[in-house]
Amino acid sequence: MTLSVGDKIPDLSLPANGGRTVGFKDYKGKKLVVYFYPKDNTPGCTQEGQDYRDLYKQYVKAGADIVGISKDSVKSHDNFVAKFEFPFTLLADTEGAACDAFGAIVEKSMYGRKYMGIDRCTWLFDEKGKLRQVWRGVKVKGHAAEVLEAVKAL
Repeated sequence: MTLSVGDKIPDLSLPANGGRTVGFKDYKGKKLVVYFYPKDNTPGCTQEGQDYRDLYKQYVKAGADIVGISKDSVKSHDNFVAKFEFPFTLLADTEGAACDAFGAIVEKSMYGRKYMGIDRCTWLFDEKGKLRQVWRGVKVKGHAAEVLEAVKAL
C-alpha cells in the first residue's frame, strides 16, 4: 500500500523516544512532516536529522512539526536523540506498520545484492491531515530546507 496526494494520514500510534506512544492524530491541527530513514547513527540519516534539527524552529514558526520513522528500537532512538539533541519525535516502527501504510519499503541494491529496505522519503500533511506532497528517493543535501519551503507554501 502507498498513500497518494489528497489521502488522509493513517490512524497509527507507535512507540516513540522517551518511552511514549505517539499517534499521528496527536498532530491534528498542525502541518506535519513525516520522514522515513533507514537507520539511526549512520552518516546520511544522522545528517538528515541534524538538518531537520537545525531548521526545527523555522518549522514550528511555520506551524509544522516533524516526526522521523525507522525500524530501530526505542532504545536506539533514545540514544540517537540524546547524542544529536533532536527536538522532534522519532517513532520506532519495529513491526513495519507505518512502513507498510506509507509504502516506504522498497527494493534496494548494495554491492550488487538486492534487498528490501526503507526508502528515504518524506511526506507533508496539512493541518487537516491531508497529504499534500511526497518526496521519494531523497538525497539528504538541501532536502530539509526544500521541505521547509513547501511547508511555508501551504
